[in-house]
Amino acid sequence: MINISLFIVLVFLSPMILQAQSYQVISPNQNIKILLLKDSNVKSNWYLKVDYVDAGQSISVIPKIKLGLMESKQDYSKDLALIGTDKEVKIVERYLAVHGKRSNCSNEAMEQTFHLKNVRGKKIDFVVRAYNDGVAFRYVLYGKKGEKITMERELTSFEVPNSSERFLQQFVRSYEGPYPVQTRDFKKGEWGYPALFKMGNEKNNCWMLLSEAGVYSNYCATKLSNLQDANIYKLTYPAPTDGNSTGMVNPSSSLPWKSPWRVAVIGQLANLVESTLINDVSEPSKIKDESWIIPGSSSWIYWANNHGTMDYKKVNQYTDLAASMGWKYTLFDWEWDVMSNGGNVQDAARYANSKGIKPLLWYNSGGPHNDVTATPRDRMLTRESRAKEFSWLNKIGIYGVKIDFFLSDKQDIIKYYLDILEDAAKYKLMVNFHGSTVPRGWSRTYPNLMSMEAVYGAEQYNNGPEMTTLAPQLNTTLPYTRNIIGSMDYTPVTFTNSQHQHSTSYAHELALSVVFESAFQHMADRPEGFLELTSVVKDFLRNIPAGWDDTKFVDGYPGKLAVLARRSGKKWYLGGINGESKSKKQQVKLSFLEKGKIYKATIIQDGDYDTAFSISERTISQMDILSVDLLPRGGFAVFFEEQ
Repeated sequence: MINISLFIVLVFLSPMILQAQSYQVISPNQNIKILLLKDSNVKSNWYLKVDYVDAGQSISVIPKIKLGLMESKQDYSKDLALIGTDKEVKIVERYLAVHGKRSNCSNEAMEQTFHLKNVRGKKIDFVVRAYNDGVAFRYVLYGKKGEKITMERELTSFEVPNSSERFLQQFVRSYEGPYPVQTRDFKKGEWGYPALFKMGNEKNNCWMLLSEAGVYSNYCATKLSNLQDANIYKLTYPAPTDGNSTGMVNPSSSLPWKSPWRVAVIGQLANLVESTLINDVSEPSKIKDESWIIPGSSSWIYWANNHGTMDYKKVNQYTDLAASMGWKYTLFDWEWDVMSNGGNVQDAARYANSKGIKPLLWYNSGGPHNDVTATPRDRMLTRESRAKEFSWLNKIGIYGVKIDFFLSDKQDIIKYYLDILEDAAKYKLMVNFHGSTVPRGWSRTYPNLMSMEAVYGAEQYNNGPEMTTLAPQLNTTLPYTRNIIGSMDYTPVTFTNSQHQHSTSYAHELALSVVFESAFQHMADRPEGFLELTSVVKDFLRNIPAGWDDTKFVDGYPGKLAVLARRSGKKWYLGGINGESKSKKQQVKLSFLEKGKIYKATIIQDGDYDTAFSISERTISQMDILSVDLLPRGGFAVFFEEQ
């Protein structure tokens, strides 16, 4: 097991007077301040206010976070009396991540716990943390151990300044949709996590990303609703109709009880893009031996051949592609249970293993929560059925599963996700969830969770013409939204066309292998799309990692430009994509490189037209500025190797 050291440093006994009307928690770097305040308009109602200091000036990021819960027997939303506070503590935790943005992670914050009671004397705690890159808070309920509780609703809501720009995805159960910017006439509706907001002005930019973390079996996942007020986003339970109208809307549990963390990542764009806050606040790994959890690239048959897994010979072509490209994995998608034309799934798995390629297998999550007929389905539903299936997968040489079509964020489906992860770990199987919720910190607790879909990805080129127009802007928005909170199985890097054509350049597509992070990186094109590339580009894709030691934001703006650098060992990879329909000459600072070192840079950028590359090499250092020419909807990728 990766060693995890957690220690809580007592800092000082807060001099707060309980009769006072406000209390504060300040981040270690002093840039974020959280105030707990009593609402003067509503008796004994408490709320949080969050300020951010930039260049010596304070910006009100969240004027009000309303607090409170309604349990079936108790009201924790009003008439709450503050009865005490704990000593303020500094949380300092270092942990290693098997995959993700960086391997060495830090969970460091100032924490304050506030003890309150309602009019019936029942206690509730507000646990508030101020991080250098955001805020997190949760509720804790006490009572007779084992006593059953049912939540009627959560009162948590986030009020944002009326002037804030918003990049929001209209809520759908699969979280597959765009993030159109709202600059005025803000829309009302229901919105999925994460939700991105821009505050301040050109001199004092501040960004905020709302999401949640540490969602486990004792609660449901939530979404945001501003149906009553365009500037107030309230946490809302799933709809009764979700999951094919199965499962309870109101979560139930037993005491003592802790809510998920409500999280706002705050700061400059670099703070957001580089943040690991969603994982930081989540529970440490439950897997003792993590040596079998290996990130890597994979070939994928579905994008070019929707029914291709039925054909044994076509499946083997994608195994051969993975072997030729030096990738670790190949994915057998739906309908593998009816594979024919020379062999079945056992034969295909045997062939892949003979080539040194680890096969992955698709499943329909099945059950009453979905009515999708794609097969195989219903094999994941119970511990008994999973044990039987996972044991068989071990025998035939399968290393991971892709499980699809969950269609609900209710408590029963949250438990289903976690049960799958726990059982899969017993059989050393890695997991990829599709048709799923967004990451909520589970990849820290169960590192065998390699990726999740919850993104309007490249498979949409199969479904309609919308992606042709939407992709450039969407691709340059995802690094600032969905991919911040965890691995994202977009299935990138497609040079040829599927059912509907690209508008992005070849260099743009290549750069997605760097810009998008996923521990299973499914390279989605057909074999000839990769094998006919020039040797330099093929070598880039052969060597690109899927797990990173560090990630740095370099430049960009949502919907317009994204430039990110990622490190594996001593090697750096740089990717940039243009989201606009105009060419750009981009000046790229290389401050992420190690000071005093000299690197050989292999630069792959747009050529004279969108299917052409311009390739060059040069010696470069941290002090240099790299100038690249971007076509409309173009891109570039660079590999840096220390000399």
